Amino acid sequence: MGEVFIGSEALGSGALTRHELRRFHDRLLPDVYQARGQPVSLRDRTVAAWLWSRRRAIIAGAAAAALHGAQWISPSEPIELIWDNGRPPPGLVVRNETLADDEVTRVAGLPVTTLARTAFDLGRYLPRARAVARLDALMRADSFSSEDILLLAKRYARARGVRRLREIVPLVDRGAASPKETWLRLLLIDAGLPIPTTQIPLYDERGLVAVLDMGWEEFKVAAEYDGDQHRSDRGRYAWDQKRSRLVAGMGWKDIRVIKEDHADEVISRVRDALISRGWHP
Repeated sequence: MGEVFIGSEALGSGALTRHELRRFHDRLLPDVYQARGQPVSLRDRTVAAWLWSRRRAIIAGAAAAALHGAQWISPSEPIELIWDNGRPPPGLVVRNETLADDEVTRVAGLPVTTLARTAFDLGRYLPRARAVARLDALMRADSFSSEDILLLAKRYARARGVRRLREIVPLVDRGAASPKETWLRLLLIDAGLPIPTTQIPLYDERGLVAVLDMGWEEFKVAAEYDGDQHRSDRGRYAWDQKRSRLVAGMGWKDIRVIKEDHADEVISRVRDALISRGWHP
């Protein structure tokens, strides 16, 4: 058996003996197993959590977001379930909350909170920056309506974190291609700079030249986050150099940010560039 399964069910059906279960399988959760030696993915852990609930729980939070297609979720992320159980094993977070019928769907055969309900929960329970990053990734994977989230906020007006959720929803932008791009966008907004447009395409007579992470078209100023792959991949590095020259040749000031940059320095560089192009704080 290669899939995640309930041990007692396998024994009861005769598919495995107790000896085979103990010797050839690893226990993921109480009475939930997988073939020994296999890597355990986030999806495996999600299925295991649902099976542990005896197929009664609803998958929520980051695990639900991953099932909806959101990226940037660690395989070790705690699996969140909505169910009535006060003593979950390590690695699970179980909340006994109200779920209406229109807040549950099925993805790949698993009961999962809908896009709107998943976003509603992520926005309430996570710190602001992480919540926006999660919601950016979720919206990038499968666009949802902010109005649907706010309707849930109205439905559950007294629920934990609803006030913070209302502040977060206007910040969500599906143009963020990574959590670091979300971080950079929030850093600039919180510094009092104009809200940037994300994923700005630049064209010349030959076609598409570049897509800028974020920027201000009125002032031709852009801000982009360069991850480690920009330096470790020689081909990517060479293209970045050529791309920078093309973007500059089109009249843009492109502020490139790396993880070693201090936040205050980044803000200062972008602010100075905007002011030099005519922006008035």
